[in-house]
Amino acid sequence: MPILNVLTYPAEDLRRISEPVKEFDARLDQLASNLVETVLQFRGCVGIAAPQTGHATRLIVIDASRYRKPVPNRGLLVLANPEILASTGSAVSREGCLSLPDYTANVARATAVTVRGVDRRGEQIELTSEGFEAVVLQHEIDHLDGVLFIDRVSSLKRDVFRRKTGKPGKKGA
Repeated sequence: MPILNVLTYPAEDLRRISEPVKEFDARLDQLASNLVETVLQFRGCVGIAAPQTGHATRLIVIDASRYRKPVPNRGLLVLANPEILASTGSAVSREGCLSLPDYTANVARATAVTVRGVDRRGEQIELTSEGFEAVVLQHEIDHLDGVLFIDRVSSLKRDVFRRKTGKPGKKGA
């Protein structure tokens, strides 16, 4: 299964609203498999949305178990047409993204979400997530609507940070 190229900001495709999945066929299953392989390619990556790879399709892959700290999670989730039905709480946490590899930011998100979507076989599922997994779901669902985490910060100057690169001559946060 091929590793997909990840688009980086300011690629215009990152701002497109994705089309709903209508057919749950071999083509969708292949895209889902390729997204899973792409997530696994990046150390510490916990999710990706199809639009990040140039596919304007409402499909996300998340796996909060890949986070460096143990967190409650369901493991690998592949969801088509996910939508947030309810959200509660609010907390600010640091987020990063494959499509903005040089930056992280403090982003306010709901602490718990109920999400409905469809699995790879076309079966509808509904789940409630809390904590880090809820943040990942919100982040990836935002990608389906052309929203990036930097759109959700209150102050670009105060809340966005350059990643530490470990390379000589470059300053980190």
